[in-house]
Amino acid sequence: MPDTATDWRMATNTPMSAGVDHDDVDSPAVSVGRARPEDAAGIAAVHVAVWRTAYPGVVPDHTLAGLSRAALAARYEAAIRGGAGVLVARTTGTGPDDAPAQVVGFATASRSRPGPRLADGEVETLYVLDDWRDRGIGRSLLRESARRLSELSCRSLFLWVLADNPSRWFYERLGGRSAMRSTTSVGGRRLPQIAMVWDRIETLTD
Repeated sequence: MPDTATDWRMATNTPMSAGVDHDDVDSPAVSVGRARPEDAAGIAAVHVAVWRTAYPGVVPDHTLAGLSRAALAARYEAAIRGGAGVLVARTTGTGPDDAPAQVVGFATASRSRPGPRLADGEVETLYVLDDWRDRGIGRSLLRESARRLSELSCRSLFLWVLADNPSRWFYERLGGRSAMRSTTSVGGRRLPQIAMVWDRIETLTD
């Protein structure tokens, strides 16, 4: 997990439920696709909400309190405009109450960053709001991320997950294997993390 102060790709995957590809999302009120610049504020809101519900007692309180939606939104907007691989899950705004569309989850994916060469591509973040868990959204976001990486000629992918994060079992059910243990620094605290690897990206794209 990169340091939140220095990298827009800001964290490992936190506890969440899964899902992307339009016909893979279990809820008909949600669609998944490439992020647009106007999604940046919603993405930042999801980022802050997930960190503050998933990481109390794990990440230092001052780090959680210091998260800024405005600063994150600016970074995500710049990343989207720069062509980064940012995917969003949005409500369609066509439900019975005709509520406006809302970003309820997102993922980022790109070729692997410098460091241990565990796979060709990396899913750096994958977050889903608590109220939208268990609807297939996280699973679909992961699969769509794999499709994007496949388009970049990646034949394998990995992601980091905190060792205490129960979502590691979710990744194992989707074919990921635990490949490496390491630590990451968040707010000055060292946290154990595990690299989950898919040696064949087709495991997620087929």
